[in-house]
Amino acid sequence: MNAAARMKDHIDATLRDPRWSQLRNRDRSADGSFWYSVRSTGVYCKPSCAARPARPENVAFHASREEAERAGFRPCARCHPERVRETLRYGIGSSPLGLLLVAASERGVCAILFGEHAKALEADLRQRFPQADLSRDDGALAGTLVQTAALIEHPHAPFDATLDLRGTPFQRKVWEALRAIPAGATASYKEIALRIGMPDASRAVALACGANALAMAVPCHRVIRGDGALSGYRWGVERKRSLLAREARA
Repeated sequence: MNAAARMKDHIDATLRDPRWSQLRNRDRSADGSFWYSVRSTGVYCKPSCAARPARPENVAFHASREEAERAGFRPCARCHPERVRETLRYGIGSSPLGLLLVAASERGVCAILFGEHAKALEADLRQRFPQADLSRDDGALAGTLVQTAALIEHPHAPFDATLDLRGTPFQRKVWEALRAIPAGATASYKEIALRIGMPDASRAVALACGANALAMAVPCHRVIRGDGALSGYRWGVERKRSLLAREARA
């Protein structure tokens, strides 16, 4: 493919991306959900930036400020995207597999974490969302906590909460493939790589599973090794074994 064809594909993909519309509309509600860089200026911005609109051929989208900076872009001096902060509300409750933390942004549930101690869960949340202000509100998250804990014993039950999936395009592609694995079934890392059209990406799939912040809602526990053995699990192999055993009986 020549350079002109590659550029046309890039422009077409940018215009189809729903984030392009948010950028063009300077949508403040999208601030913090993604950032965009402008190749012609070398800066990255938040969606609501009031700067002159960028041309689609110069735009790239990023899941985090760190990703934009790793790509070589500097913060815009007009919108100061490095200063964007948000407040995440979270609640902690009990479950058959230990304590459960659920956190939500304005866009939806962004974290479901297992743990043994509340302080450790809060530290994990803070590490995953270092730029956010955290506010504990068990009452506001009570319903979501109950619904989430119910997934352990009733894995076929629908999970109605809106999810705020945050990650690179590759990670989100893997996570959507995981969400398509039904309760009671499993898939290998290789099978997931094949399903997303990247047969040589088994290791990257495993890393994406490890980066998942939404236990059970994005069921990375359903991914096993190619020989059928259980592999690692961010919240402990015993929890993984217990979740799979419950799903096999359901």
